[in-house]
Amino acid sequence: MRHLNANGFAERRTAAAEAKRQLLAKFASAPKATDPEMQERLAAREAVAAAREARRAAREALKTAENERLLAEAAAAAAAAEIEARKEAEARQAEVADRVARVVADEAARKAERDRRYAARKARQA
Repeated sequence: MRHLNANGFAERRTAAAEAKRQLLAKFASAPKATDPEMQERLAAREAVAAAREARRAAREALKTAENERLLAEAAAAAAAAEIEARKEAEARQAEVADRVARVVADEAARKAERDRRYAARKARQA
């Protein structure tokens, strides 16, 4: 690429040296770490970082508390479901036992009626 103003080597070298001097001047004029302004900025950054860490810790504590609450609710729901299942099983067993008792009672009544008829028939024949 051609330079429009056809800079020579010496001009380019002086331009580079001047750019370097300006860059060094910029860094030299920058505030040092011991300056009060830099100390204030550093303290502000540390305060922000500490506040951020405190908020993170609070969020973690809230998450932990919420997880513990959910686990307790789940355990309570599981216990309630187990109690309900046990009650349903006992009700089914009671219903089956009642049905069996009714069938046995009906069979006994039928047998008693049959025996009564048999005894009446024998009594008539004799």
